Amino acid sequence: MSLTLRTTMGCTEAIIDDDGGLKRFYQVADLLSEDLNINFSHKEDDFDTIDWEFRFKGHNLTLHYNIYNGISIFPTKTRDALNKDNKAVVELANVLEVKLFNETRNIA
Repeated sequence: MSLTLRTTMGCTEAIIDDDGGLKRFYQVADLLSEDLNINFSHKEDDFDTIDWEFRFKGHNLTLHYNIYNGISIFPTKTRDALNKDNKAVVELANVLEVKLFNETRNIA
């Protein structure tokens, strides 16, 4: 896994897995819950998209899954996101990158 950032939504979006399926989404959600003690405050599940909102170090973020675009994390406010919200996305993505890379390496 390599960290990819994009700003097409008007905020920083960290692409966790651009090819990830539901199994990978739940793996990331479990990692956030168990390893980082994150609680999801609002869960919206649609046919092809899942958005789960949570707080990370005081910032409102969203774990996003889409069958076409994969798994990502971005500030919940998207276009109204503050610079510090965007920085929190990058910080969290870096933590996830290390944890998911080590997990993948231990399986192989």
